[in-house]
Amino acid sequence: MLAIALAVPLAFAATSPLLAWRQPVYVAAGFAGVLGLALLLLQPLLAGGYLPGMGGARGRRAHRAAGAGLVVAVAVHVGGLWITSPPDVVDALLFASPTPFSAWGVVAMWAVLATALLALLRRRLRPVFWRRLHAALALVTVGGTVVHALLIEGTMEPISKAVLCLLVAGAAIKTIMDRRLLVRRRNR
Repeated sequence: MLAIALAVPLAFAATSPLLAWRQPVYVAAGFAGVLGLALLLLQPLLAGGYLPGMGGARGRRAHRAAGAGLVVAVAVHVGGLWITSPPDVVDALLFASPTPFSAWGVVAMWAVLATALLALLRRRLRPVFWRRLHAALALVTVGGTVVHALLIEGTMEPISKAVLCLLVAGAAIKTIMDRRLLVRRRNR
């Protein structure tokens, strides 16, 4: 089921008629965004240990690798859009874009970058502080990305995109709730 949830939106995006007259850099940037959304589904599933054979240290390594992949996907997405239209990217980064999806994408991008920086500093932070901040940034990333994706009328087919977005949000919320990442734990 997970493979279908990831493959169907990618397949529909790959066959979109909207790609016919686009530059290869723009197509790559768009697919990096779709791949980033797919990685956002894997992240909470890996963190929560919900995937078979991916518990414990193996799951944590996979979670870190997927996180690094997410950073690369965001960099390719934004970089490709910069190459095709620098003024649009500047407007988005300054929150001056007339398209509402841009602001959500920028918020999600900064949350991804902050999470990556936080991961690099993990050993210097108290574990409880790190877990809570990581979970909070993950929610900002997921929320911003889901709204960003849903507002864009582009190469992703609307129904499969909506289903993927719901799965991403649901997986993130389930993992945070199950692992009690944002609540204060009582000492027993």
